[in-house]
Amino acid sequence: MNSKRLVTAVAAGAAVAMGLSACGGSSSDGGGNGGGGGTNTPAFNAALTTTFNPSEKKGGVIKVANAGTWDSLDPGETYYGYSWNFLRLYGRSLVMFKPAPGTASNELVPDLAESLGVPTDGGKTWTYKLREGVKYEDGTPVTSKDVKHAVLRSTDKETFPNGPAYFEGFLDLPEGYKGPYKTKDMDTNSAIQTPDDRTIVFKLKQAFGGFDYMAQLPQTVPVPEAKDTGAKYREKIISTGPYKFGKNDIDKSFTLVRNDQWDAKTDPNRKALPDGFEVTMNVNADDIDNRLISGDLQIDISGTGVQPASLSRVLGDPNLKASADNPTLARLWYTSINPTVAPLDNIECRKAIEFAADRTGYQTAYGGTFSGGDIATTLMPSQIPGQEKFDLYPAGADNKGDVAKAKEALTKCGKPDGFETNIAYRAERPKEKATAESLQQSLARVGIKLTLKAFPAGDYFSQFAGNPPYVVANGIGLSTNGWGADWNDGFGFLSQIVDSRVIRETGGSSNTSVRIPEVDKMLDDAISETDTAKREKLWGAIDKRVMEEAVILPGVHAKSLLLRGKGLTNVFVSDAFGMYDYLSLGVA
Repeated sequence: MNSKRLVTAVAAGAAVAMGLSACGGSSSDGGGNGGGGGTNTPAFNAALTTTFNPSEKKGGVIKVANAGTWDSLDPGETYYGYSWNFLRLYGRSLVMFKPAPGTASNELVPDLAESLGVPTDGGKTWTYKLREGVKYEDGTPVTSKDVKHAVLRSTDKETFPNGPAYFEGFLDLPEGYKGPYKTKDMDTNSAIQTPDDRTIVFKLKQAFGGFDYMAQLPQTVPVPEAKDTGAKYREKIISTGPYKFGKNDIDKSFTLVRNDQWDAKTDPNRKALPDGFEVTMNVNADDIDNRLISGDLQIDISGTGVQPASLSRVLGDPNLKASADNPTLARLWYTSINPTVAPLDNIECRKAIEFAADRTGYQTAYGGTFSGGDIATTLMPSQIPGQEKFDLYPAGADNKGDVAKAKEALTKCGKPDGFETNIAYRAERPKEKATAESLQQSLARVGIKLTLKAFPAGDYFSQFAGNPPYVVANGIGLSTNGWGADWNDGFGFLSQIVDSRVIRETGGSSNTSVRIPEVDKMLDDAISETDTAKREKLWGAIDKRVMEEAVILPGVHAKSLLLRGKGLTNVFVSDAFGMYDYLSLGVA
C-alpha cells in the first residue's frame, strides 16, 4: 500500500501545529467511478492499478462464497477486512476510502457526512455534518443521534466482542460507561454531542490528527435505537446503502437486494450496478477456486487469493493467468505465542519457537514467494512508514531454523527435552492448517510437540484464540493469525495487535499475546509526538520491542493471487482493502 494518504493517521504533529487545516473542511466527493479509464483486454495484473472491464451497465446478480462465516454482519461488530469492504453495499459510514484503483483508494472522502471532519480545540474535537436526505430502507431519515448510538453500542464489548477498540480508547466517555444497554441513563455528552439532527461532534481525551480514519470505521454506520436488537441486530440490519438484506440465514447464506429508499443523489461514491448479491458460507476453499475458474462463482469474499492447490493451475494456464492479479499487501501472516500458557510464560521457551521455526515452510504454506509473500522477521511490512529491518532470531542461511540456538534456549527455560502445547488455526483456511503443520514438523526437531486445534473462523477471536480464559484453560500456546493495517501508518498497523489494553477477557481482540506495559506507553508517546520523522521512528522501535519479548512469530509479509470472476465488470484492486473493491463491481 502507498503510505501517502489524505491525512497521515497520527498527524498529531504538523496537522495539529497548523490547526489541522489539512484534515478537516471540504473535500471532493469520492466519485465512485472506478477511476482512470480502464481496459477490456484480459491480462495478468490488468486490475492492479486500473479498472478491468469498465461498464455502466446495471442488472444481474453477483454470486459470492465464503469458506467460513462472517464474524458478524453487524457493522458495529465486525473486524475482517473483507467484511469492511463488503458492508459498504448496505451501510454508510461518516467517511470512506475512495472507491478507486490502486493508490487512489488510500484517500478518505465523505460518505454519510458532507465533508471530512472539522477539527477544533487542537484536534480534541471533531465535527461532521450529515448529508441531507439520507434514509433507512424503511423510509425514515437518518439522524446524527443514530450515528451516536451506533458508535456507543460498539463500545460494549461484552455484547459485541468483535470489532476494533479505538472509540472506547479515544472518546472522553464518563467513567464506568458500559454502553447504551447497561448504562442507558449515563450522560455521554462529554464524548459525543448531537446539537441537531444533522450534526455530530466527537470529544476526545487527547488530540488525534487522524480522527477521520476512525470516522471511516464501520462502527459509524448509523443504527436507529428503536430498531436496535443488540446482539440479534446482525439478523435484521436496517440498511442505509443501495442494498438491503433479502433473506438472512445466519452463518449459512444471505441475499442482498436493491434498497428502493437509497437515493443516488445523496451518494456520489456508489454505482449500485448489480441487482443483487447471493452469498453462501461454509464452502470448501478449494471448491471456491474451482467454481471461480468454471464461472459458477464471481467472488471469493475472503480476498486472500487462491489456495496452494490451485496455484500451479492458474499460473500454468495462460488464459487463467490473464484473469489474475498479484497485489502486494500491507498485511502480516503470523503466529501468536501466548505467554499466559506455560511453559511459554518463560521467554526462553518462546525464543526456542522463534529459532526452531522453518521460515521457508511458513512461506510455502501460503503459496511461496509469488502468492504467499516475503519471509518476515518484523511485524510491520515495508508499506508502513517507519518500518525498520532487523532479525532478532536468525534462522540460518537456508531460513529453515537454527536448531542449535533453539535447543540452547530450551535448556535455559528448563525444558531441554522440549515440551507440549496446542496450536490453533481457522478450520476453513487451508493455508493456516498448512502453517500449523509446518510448525508442527519444524518444532518437533527440538522436542516441541504441537497438537493442532481447528476452530471456526466466525468465532475464532471471540470464543477461542482471542478469548484469554479459553486460551489458558485449553493450553493454546500458539495461534495462527493475520493482520492488515486499518490504515497505512504505524498506529493503524500496530495498535490493535500490540496494545495490551485492547485485550478483553470476554474475547474478541486480535491481540492475543502482546502484554507489554512498556509498549503501551511507547504507543502513547508515538501518538503525541509532533515530529513526523521522530514519530515514524518510534513505530520501528515498538516493533523491535515486541519482537524482543518473542510473543509473535512473523510469517510472511503478504502477497495474494486473486482471480477475477467471469462476467464481472469494473474490477480493480483497492489498496485500502488489499483486495478487489466489492462496492464498484457489476456483472455482465
